[in-house]
Amino acid sequence: MNARRLRFTAPRSVAVRTEPVPEPGPEEVRVRTTVSAISAGTEGLLYRGEAPSDLEADAELDALDGDLSYPLSYGYAAVGTVTAVGDRVDDDWLDRQVFAYNPHESHFCRSPDELLPVPETVDSREAALFATLETAATFVLDGRPLLGERVAVFGQGVVGLLTTALLARFPLEELVVFDRYERRRELATALGADRALDPDEDDVAERFAELAGGRADLTYELSGNPDALDDAISTTGFDGRVLVGSWYGTKPATVDLGGRFHRNRIDLRSSQVSTIAPDLSGRWDRDRRHETTWDRLRELELSGLITHEFPLEDADEAYERLENCPGSTIQVLLTYE
Repeated sequence: MNARRLRFTAPRSVAVRTEPVPEPGPEEVRVRTTVSAISAGTEGLLYRGEAPSDLEADAELDALDGDLSYPLSYGYAAVGTVTAVGDRVDDDWLDRQVFAYNPHESHFCRSPDELLPVPETVDSREAALFATLETAATFVLDGRPLLGERVAVFGQGVVGLLTTALLARFPLEELVVFDRYERRRELATALGADRALDPDEDDVAERFAELAGGRADLTYELSGNPDALDDAISTTGFDGRVLVGSWYGTKPATVDLGGRFHRNRIDLRSSQVSTIAPDLSGRWDRDRRHETTWDRLRELELSGLITHEFPLEDADEAYERLENCPGSTIQVLLTYE
């Protein structure tokens, strides 16, 4: 049997490489992957050649070494079964279903402390959403929505939809989301958004203020489109917060900071899942965030977000579909039969 690994080889080019199935070291286990989730935002940048090639892949994840130059393996949402254990690992790990921040590949070896056991009540396909839901949880922790606030979310890809689902559980005055694709707006409403609007229709800021009774206290920019930053700022009211969860890669962002932003004391800041905000780290660590994410994954109905599955060997079709059919393609999974 051969192991298979996905490689980004050049802009808009991916290939599946084969290699021997790895044997675990004394303190490792081997996992056979069942399914992995494509991160449309980050992996879309890699696929299009829009990620900064000299940037470290991820300093917080041992499985992602090196930088973002081609060729590279990537991915951070794999679910599989432990099929072998090293001499110094408890046999109890055998046959466990686990989640790992690991690139798209059929077999891999990791130490047990790099794996998260999947709760028995969580389906393997939905467990593949864990990393994205953890990102959404981080956005909510960083945004700190308050009772009665008006909140806007720009972008309803998977991370935007999951952020909307979490925000909908707060006692907000109004939760309004923006996305140009009808299917995504429908899903946002089903997950709890009060209103879902097309940002290409009318003046975004005025439309929000009309519907919500004022400008936003808290605005999320999760679209991946730098042009949406101006809309996010203009939608936000005095002393409001704009949280940028999008990663634009090498795409330039030209932002109008000469108007309302200057006079309205708007707080513009970034949020990213690799770290926890310093002022929260005394009470929150990754283990607590993991527990919270599993709890939310059990409670939320998210199966409708998974729209397509492709065998690993057809990964090129998966990325092409994400690029060419964003209106009908939400979460894409790779399978390993």
